Formats: sequence, structure tokens, C-alpha cells
Amino acid sequence: MSYNWDFHSVWQYYDLFLLGLWISVLYTFGSIFFGVIIGFLTCAARLSRWRALNAVARIYQEVFRCTPLLVQLLWFYYAFPLLIGASIDNRVAGMLTLSLYVGAFYAEIFRGGIVSIDRGQREAAAAIGMSPWQSMTRIILPQALKRVLPSFINQSVIQFKNTSLVSVISVADLAYMAAVVNGQTYRPLESYTVMAVLYILMLLPLTQAADWIEKRLRVSD
Repeated sequence: MSYNWDFHSVWQYYDLFLLGLWISVLYTFGSIFFGVIIGFLTCAARLSRWRALNAVARIYQEVFRCTPLLVQLLWFYYAFPLLIGASIDNRVAGMLTLSLYVGAFYAEIFRGGIVSIDRGQREAAAAIGMSPWQSMTRIILPQALKRVLPSFINQSVIQFKNTSLVSVISVADLAYMAAVVNGQTYRPLESYTVMAVLYILMLLPLTQAADWIEKRLRVSD
């Protein structure tokens, strides 16, 4: 059976697609920004000598890394308000969940980069009179950040795709807008094809850039 494609009727709603794409970008960069902060704090807690702090950070990581993001979004939007006795705006719930989710992965990426640096370098820094803070900021972190950059970029690219899940709590991202256009035009094939193409146009350059950076870092090592 032949199918008569009709992108014209769908593209009349191009403003909704562009608005949804813009919202997806905002949620991506917003959650990456907050996720980096959460990741660094969690990484510091995991490397801390305080066992209680280490345990809390590890529990947080395991909870968010071992449950699906979709489940987390539904829990924070529908269940968490029952615990605090107040409703949560769907946009706040979406940003909070995305940030906590990616922060758990960033924390492990950062921690892995730091512990991969030979311990002898810290001992050498201490031997010449450097404080632990100085050795961390001047010697360990510059090397660790270089090592974790490819993984960090890849996780950030994945985060852009993860934003499509906020549509389940009615955040008007690209996936949500595609569903709205489909409801107006009854053209699911065209509506969701346009959505997929827009995701590809945004993500393909980012994945290529990540591959290029990884190759450059390998050459420089």
C-alpha cells in the first residue's frame, strides 16, 4: 500500500517544532549546568574520608543510576509532592530530575578521572610542600579533566536525548510538540519524522565533535 506523504500540512506548525526544540535545548544546557555542580559535589563526597558523607553520596548515585529516568520523572512529579505536601510545577520537576540524573553520572565520570591519576603525583606534590588543595587544583584536576572530557561530552549528548522524556509530564519540549502537531493534523508519520530529523540535525554535529575531541586527546597523549 502506497502512502501519500504530506509534510506541507505538518510544516505549517513549524513554530511549534522550533519552540519545542528551543525548550529541549534549554533543558539540556540547564540540566548539564546543574548536573556539573551536583556531580562535583558528589564526587568530592565520594572521595571524602568521612564515611557517612561517602555513603550518602553513593546511595544517591546508585538510586539515580539504577532506576529509569522515566520512573524518576513520574515519581518526582506525582509522588514527591505527596511527601512534601505541596505541588511541584512540571517544568521544575523536569529540570530537577534531569539534573539529579545526569549529576549522578557526572560524579562517577569525575571520580574515575581523579582516581586514575597515579597516587605518586600527590605524594610528590606533598614532598615539595604543596597542600592537598594545591596538588588537587594544580596537578590532579588538570590531568583528570583531560581524561574525562570525551566521557563528559558523550554523557551530555545523551542528556539531550533524555530531555524527550519530560514530555510525559507535559513539558512542551520537541517530543511534546510533535504529539501536539500530530493531534492537529492526524499525520503521525510526518510529525514524528520531522521530530526525528530535528534531533538528528542537533545531535549529529555534537557526536562528530565528541569523536574529534577524543581523537585529538589520544594523539596528544
